[in-house]
Amino acid sequence: MELIDYDSQIPNNVALASDERLKRALEQWHPGYLNWWNQMGPNGFADSEVYLRTATGVDPKGWAQFQYVKMPEYRWGIFLAPGDPERRIGFGEHIGEPVWQEVPGEYRAMLRRLLVVQGDTEPASVEQQRHLGATAPSLYDLRNLFQVNVEEGRHLWAMVYLLQRYFGRDGREEAEALLHRRSGDEDRPRMLGAFNEDTPDWLSFFMFTFFTDRDGKYQLEALAQSGFDPLARTTRFMLTEEAHHMFVGESGIGRVIDATLATMKAAGIEDPYDVDRIRTLGVIDLPTLQRYLNFHFSVSLDLFGAEGSSNAANAFASGLKGRFNEHKITDDHRLVGATYPVLRLQGGAIVARDEPALTVLNARLRDDYANDCANGVKRWNKAIEKSGIQFQLTLPHLGFHRRVGEFQSQPIDPAGNVVTDRTFDQVTVSHLPNATDRAFINSLMQPVYEPGNYARWIAAPKVAIDNKPGDFEFVRLHA
Repeated sequence: MELIDYDSQIPNNVALASDERLKRALEQWHPGYLNWWNQMGPNGFADSEVYLRTATGVDPKGWAQFQYVKMPEYRWGIFLAPGDPERRIGFGEHIGEPVWQEVPGEYRAMLRRLLVVQGDTEPASVEQQRHLGATAPSLYDLRNLFQVNVEEGRHLWAMVYLLQRYFGRDGREEAEALLHRRSGDEDRPRMLGAFNEDTPDWLSFFMFTFFTDRDGKYQLEALAQSGFDPLARTTRFMLTEEAHHMFVGESGIGRVIDATLATMKAAGIEDPYDVDRIRTLGVIDLPTLQRYLNFHFSVSLDLFGAEGSSNAANAFASGLKGRFNEHKITDDHRLVGATYPVLRLQGGAIVARDEPALTVLNARLRDDYANDCANGVKRWNKAIEKSGIQFQLTLPHLGFHRRVGEFQSQPIDPAGNVVTDRTFDQVTVSHLPNATDRAFINSLMQPVYEPGNYARWIAAPKVAIDNKPGDFEFVRLHA
C-alpha cells in the first residue's frame, strides 16, 4: 500500500514528491482553487471552526480523522485506493488484458472527456449550496453541509490530479476551465443541467444529496470498473466519501418526515391533505414533500443522458467505463448479441422494447439507480405507515418531467400515462413544487445555531456524527 505523505502542501499517496513537474503544476493550480473556494464556497463561515472529517489514508478501517478545522484550511488531498498488481480489465474488447497504468493513446480524447464531465459536477454542487449556511436548521446540519462541501472540493482535486498527471497541457487547461465555469451562469454554466438548478432551501439540499448525489454514486461505480487503473482507484476512494453525502440526504428527509408525523399526531391531525392546518404548525406537509421528490428525481434522471448512446457504448467497448457492479454481473461482459429492455414511446403509449444492450447502457445504469432510489422511498414509507397516517411517497414514472432522452418534453404524468398537452400543463402544476410551496418552505428557513436545538420542521438525529451527543457544538461560529 502506498504511504501517505501528509507533510506536503498537498497530502497524497501518489508519490507527488518524486514528480517535481506534476507537483509544481498542482501547486500552481492550488491558489486558483483557494480563490474559487473563497468566492464560491460556503458564504460567511470562513472563520468558523467546523468538526470535520478529513481523509488521512486509504485503509478502510481508519481512513479519516475528526477535528475542528476552519474550512479554508482543510487539507484537500489526492488519495487513490490500494492498487492490485494482478488486476485485469473486466469488460469490453480488452477483457482479460492487464489494466492500463498509462492512458491508451487511442482512447485519450474519450477518457479526458469522462474526467472533465465528472470533474465539472464536483465544484458545481458547492456553488449551488453556497448560501445554505445562513438558514441551517441546526449546528449538526450545518456541519453536515460543510462536510459535503469540502469533500466535493476534494473530489475536484481527484479529477484534476488525473487531468494534470496524464494529459499534459490539455489537462492543465481543462483543470483551469473547471475553476471558471459557474453553476447557473448564463455565459459559463456547468456542463450538466441538474448542476445549474438552484438549491435555495434545505429541503432541496436533502433532496439533492439523496437523488443527485446518488446519481454520482452510480457514475463513480461505473468508472471504478475502468481498465484505466488510476481512474478506477481514484473513484473507489471517492465512493468512500460519497456514502456520507447520500446519508445526509436520506436521513435528512427521514427527519423531516418524523417531525411532520409527530406534529400531526400531537395536534390530532390524521388527514395528510389538511395542508393549511399542517403548515400552520410549522412543519412540511407530505404532499409538498412529494412534489419536491418528483422534481429532484426527474431532474437527476436526466443526468444519465439519452437511453441510447454511442458514447456510452464506445466507453464500455474500450474498457473505460463499465456498468454498475460490473464484476458481479454474470454475462460475457462484452454484450455480444445481448439485449436489454428499454422504455420507448410507441403509438402514443409507453412500451418496453428489447434493444442491443451495448447501445442502451445509459438506460441500464439509470434503471439500477431508480431501483436504489425506490428502496430509500420504502424506508421513508415505513415511518409513515407506522404512524397510521394514510399516505405513501412514490417515485414518479421515468417519463415524467424529462428534459433529456426518449421522454424529453413528452406529456407524461407521474403514473406513466401519456396525456394531452393541456392535461399535462395541469399535471405539472399539481405534481411539481409551485410558487406557494416554495414561499412556504422559504418561510421555514430560519437559522438555529444553539447547540442541541433543531428547527421545528426537522427532528433531531437518532445518532449524531462520530457518536457525539446531540448537544455537541458541531460548529463553533466565529464572532
